[in-house]
Amino acid sequence: MALDRWIALVILMISLLYGYTAFFTMDAGLPPFMKFNAIWPSTFPKGLSVLAMLCALLILLSPSQGRTEPKPGDIDYRRLTDYKLGQALILLALMVAYALLLRPAGFLLSTVGFLVISSLVLGERKLHVLIPVAVIAAVVVWYLVQQVLGIYLRPLPLFLTNGG
Repeated sequence: MALDRWIALVILMISLLYGYTAFFTMDAGLPPFMKFNAIWPSTFPKGLSVLAMLCALLILLSPSQGRTEPKPGDIDYRRLTDYKLGQALILLALMVAYALLLRPAGFLLSTVGFLVISSLVLGERKLHVLIPVAVIAAVVVWYLVQQVLGIYLRPLPLFLTNGG
């Protein structure tokens, strides 16, 4: 089976689990006054899961192209070791670390750290450009989320505020 079909199969499994959650478990804890609304909190997840299932099934059930050799530029799953898997795995680990450090380290520190370290992993070496851009991007996003959208994000680490 081709790599695109394997990926479609994984996406189908994830969207089936997501769809089960959206259709059967998300609305159980709704307050009574929300049950008469036309749009529930699970409306978007339901639509997203159905669309993801349809797209994955379309890829899985489409007729095979019949060619065995990939075209230039295509990903050849038989030569995965030729690609930069180390960088991809490091970036995935950095994403997990970013998610885990977001609360204790604060939004600004964790975001700047993630942007700088991930850029270094990807090959950027101009720190005099990288660090100011990461700081500006983190501050602008924090300002937009905090002040414009009104969603509280702890900007600084817990020990620098009243929490520690």
